[in-house]
Amino acid sequence: MNISPGEHPGQRDSCHHSAACPLEHRPESSRAARGFTRATLSVWNVDETTVDNALLVVSELVTNAIVHALPPLTLHLSQPAADVVRAEVTDGGPNRTQRSSLSARRSPEECGRGNGIITHLTATHGCRAEDGGFSRWAEIGAS
Repeated sequence: MNISPGEHPGQRDSCHHSAACPLEHRPESSRAARGFTRATLSVWNVDETTVDNALLVVSELVTNAIVHALPPLTLHLSQPAADVVRAEVTDGGPNRTQRSSLSARRSPEECGRGNGIITHLTATHGCRAEDGGFSRWAEIGAS
Protein backbone atom coordinates (compact mmCIF):
# COMPACT_ATOMS: atom_id res chain seq x y z
CA MET A 1 0.00 0.00 0.00
CA ASN A 2 1.25 3.44 -0.87
CA ILE A 3 -0.34 6.10 1.33
CA SER A 4 1.02 9.56 0.75
CA PRO A 5 -0.19 13.15 1.02
CA GLY A 6 -0.37 15.22 -2.12
CA GLU A 7 -2.68 16.41 -4.82
CA HIS A 8 -5.15 13.96 -6.33
CA PRO A 9 -4.93 13.67 -10.14
CA GLY A 10 -8.00 15.26 -11.68
CA GLN A 11 -9.00 16.97 -8.43
CA ARG A 12 -9.06 20.71 -8.99
CA ASP A 13 -9.22 21.79 -5.35
CA SER A 14 -6.36 21.22 -2.96
CA CYS A 15 -6.70 18.19 -0.70
CA HIS A 16 -5.87 17.53 2.89
CA HIS A 17 -4.73 14.03 1.85
CA SER A 18 -4.70 11.77 -1.18
CA ALA A 19 -3.69 8.22 -2.03
CA ALA A 20 -3.97 5.90 -5.02
CA CYS A 21 -4.00 2.14 -5.42
CA PRO A 22 -3.73 0.34 -8.79
CA LEU A 23 -5.95 -2.75 -8.78
CA GLU A 24 -6.02 -5.93 -10.81
CA HIS A 25 -9.07 -6.39 -13.00
CA ARG A 26 -10.55 -9.35 -11.12
CA PRO A 27 -13.24 -9.91 -8.45
CA GLU A 28 -10.73 -10.22 -5.59
CA SER A 29 -9.75 -6.58 -6.12
CA SER A 30 -12.84 -5.37 -4.25
CA ARG A 31 -11.38 -6.91 -1.10
CA ALA A 32 -7.99 -5.34 -1.78
CA ALA A 33 -9.66 -1.96 -2.35
CA ARG A 34 -11.53 -2.20 0.97
CA GLY A 35 -8.29 -3.06 2.79
CA PHE A 36 -6.49 -0.12 1.18
CA THR A 37 -9.41 2.18 2.02
CA ARG A 38 -9.57 1.09 5.67
CA ALA A 39 -5.80 1.48 6.14
CA THR A 40 -5.70 4.86 4.40
CA LEU A 41 -8.65 6.35 6.26
CA SER A 42 -7.24 5.07 9.54
CA VAL A 43 -4.00 6.98 8.87
CA TRP A 44 -6.13 10.06 8.11
CA ASN A 45 -8.06 9.61 11.41
CA VAL A 46 -11.45 9.44 9.69
CA ASP A 47 -14.35 8.51 12.00
CA GLU A 48 -15.65 4.92 11.92
CA THR A 49 -19.08 5.74 10.46
CA THR A 50 -17.49 7.50 7.50
CA VAL A 51 -15.00 4.64 7.12
CA ASP A 52 -17.82 2.08 7.08
CA ASN A 53 -19.76 4.08 4.48
CA ALA A 54 -16.61 4.59 2.40
CA LEU A 55 -15.92 0.83 2.43
CA LEU A 56 -19.36 0.08 0.97
CA VAL A 57 -19.06 2.83 -1.64
CA VAL A 58 -15.55 1.76 -2.68
CA SER A 59 -16.67 -1.85 -2.96
CA GLU A 60 -19.55 -0.82 -5.25
CA LEU A 61 -17.38 1.46 -7.42
CA VAL A 62 -14.65 -1.17 -7.85
CA THR A 63 -17.11 -4.01 -8.51
CA ASN A 64 -18.88 -1.89 -11.12
CA ALA A 65 -15.58 -1.24 -12.90
CA ILE A 66 -14.64 -4.91 -12.82
CA VAL A 67 -18.01 -6.02 -14.19
CA HIS A 68 -18.59 -3.30 -16.78
CA ALA A 69 -15.23 -1.79 -17.77
CA LEU A 70 -11.83 -2.61 -19.17
CA PRO A 71 -8.50 -2.38 -17.35
CA PRO A 72 -6.52 -0.56 -16.08
CA LEU A 73 -8.27 0.05 -12.77
CA THR A 74 -7.15 2.49 -10.07
CA LEU A 75 -8.74 3.56 -6.80
CA HIS A 76 -8.06 7.15 -5.76
CA LEU A 77 -8.92 8.38 -2.27
CA SER A 78 -8.75 11.99 -1.18
CA GLN A 79 -9.91 14.21 1.63
CA PRO A 80 -10.85 17.54 0.02
CA ALA A 81 -12.18 18.85 3.35
CA ALA A 82 -11.83 17.73 6.95
CA ASP A 83 -15.29 16.15 6.95
CA VAL A 84 -15.33 14.69 3.40
CA VAL A 85 -13.76 11.60 1.86
CA ARG A 86 -13.75 11.28 -1.92
CA ALA A 87 -13.47 7.85 -3.55
CA GLU A 88 -12.83 7.67 -7.27
CA VAL A 89 -12.28 4.68 -9.53
CA THR A 90 -10.75 5.14 -12.96
CA ASP A 91 -10.92 2.40 -15.55
CA GLY A 92 -10.21 1.70 -19.20
CA GLY A 93 -13.72 2.55 -20.36
CA PRO A 94 -16.80 0.45 -21.10
CA ASN A 95 -16.35 -3.20 -22.01
CA ARG A 96 -18.68 -3.45 -25.00
CA THR A 97 -17.18 -6.61 -26.50
CA GLN A 98 -17.92 -9.22 -23.85
CA ARG A 99 -19.84 -9.79 -20.67
CA SER A 100 -17.52 -10.27 -17.71
CA SER A 101 -17.36 -13.67 -16.02
CA LEU A 102 -18.42 -11.99 -12.77
CA SER A 103 -21.65 -10.58 -14.23
CA ALA A 104 -22.34 -13.86 -16.03
CA ARG A 105 -22.31 -15.74 -12.69
CA ARG A 106 -24.77 -13.36 -11.00
CA SER A 107 -28.51 -13.73 -11.06
CA PRO A 108 -30.59 -10.69 -12.13
CA GLU A 109 -31.69 -10.23 -8.50
CA GLU A 110 -28.06 -9.59 -7.50
CA CYS A 111 -27.50 -6.77 -9.99
CA GLY A 112 -28.48 -3.13 -10.12
CA ARG A 113 -28.32 -2.18 -6.44
CA GLY A 114 -24.96 -0.43 -6.44
CA ASN A 115 -26.14 2.96 -7.64
CA GLY A 116 -28.86 3.01 -4.96
CA ILE A 117 -26.30 2.21 -2.27
CA ILE A 118 -23.97 4.93 -3.51
CA THR A 119 -26.81 7.47 -3.71
CA HIS A 120 -27.92 6.65 -0.17
CA LEU A 121 -24.46 6.81 1.43
CA THR A 122 -22.93 9.81 -0.33
CA ALA A 123 -23.35 13.56 -0.37
CA THR A 124 -22.75 13.62 -4.12
CA HIS A 125 -21.47 11.30 -6.83
CA GLY A 126 -20.94 11.24 -10.57
CA CYS A 127 -18.87 10.13 -13.51
CA ARG A 128 -16.81 11.64 -16.29
CA ALA A 129 -14.93 10.56 -19.37
CA GLU A 130 -11.16 10.51 -19.04
CA ASP A 131 -8.49 10.15 -21.70
CA GLY A 132 -8.67 6.46 -22.54
CA GLY A 133 -11.24 5.61 -19.90
CA PHE A 134 -13.88 6.59 -17.42
CA SER A 135 -13.95 7.83 -13.83
CA ARG A 136 -16.70 7.27 -11.26
CA TRP A 137 -16.50 9.19 -8.00
CA ALA A 138 -18.42 9.71 -4.78
CA GLU A 139 -18.02 12.00 -1.79
CA ILE A 140 -18.82 10.64 1.63
CA GLY A 141 -19.43 13.19 4.39
CA ALA A 142 -18.40 12.65 7.97
CA SER A 143 -21.26 12.14 10.39
